[in-house]
Amino acid sequence: MLNSCKIKNLRSHRMKSLLVLIFTFVLLTPVTAVMAAEDGNNDLAEALKSLNATFPTMPVESIHATPIDGVFEVVTPDRVVYFAPEAQLLFLGELFDPKGRSLTRERQAQAMEQRIEGIDLGKALKIGTGKNTVIEVTDPDCPFCRKGSEFLSQRDDVTRYIFFLPLKMHPEADEKVRFILSADNPADAYEDVMAGRYDDQPLPEFRDSGRLGEHLQVVQKLGVRGTPK
Repeated sequence: MLNSCKIKNLRSHRMKSLLVLIFTFVLLTPVTAVMAAEDGNNDLAEALKSLNATFPTMPVESIHATPIDGVFEVVTPDRVVYFAPEAQLLFLGELFDPKGRSLTRERQAQAMEQRIEGIDLGKALKIGTGKNTVIEVTDPDCPFCRKGSEFLSQRDDVTRYIFFLPLKMHPEADEKVRFILSADNPADAYEDVMAGRYDDQPLPEFRDSGRLGEHLQVVQKLGVRGTPK
């Protein structure tokens, strides 16, 4: 981290209203760069070209204009950042309008919706048949995940699609997930595990179905790195 600051009273000729931008200068961990600018906008295309040249290993899902001249919004697999091509700097934080609406969070939500459209819910553990759809990323040994699951299990108005992400900090979670996904009745096995039934006793013997790998691929596409989500 190089520096942090709060900027108020930002204006541009494209915007007459007040914006507040809270951000931090950051250096991102290198990964593989992708693409993409919105069609028909030379400014975005040039900004993307500059971004790829300045940070050639940064993954990019999309790039968008902001109400601030010379600053562009960049969607990566796990966050939204801001890029100033002229200064060759990335900014991490939130962009707010005068009503307190976070433009950053709105973009994050849009990006997540697009990712969700591209995943196969048929690979998830499905529980319930309610009218409201809930997509979960969970770790069976995460205490917050268990509380969330307990809450959702008491509702009859949701259909839950559960994907698993066993975290390294929970060494027994991986085996518990494999047990759930390999069970004859995965929903019942899930409830038993989340209730702590196997916290102090061995899991029953099972033949690994290999489905955990599919879940991890989906979680990666969603850009999720922690639980609960």
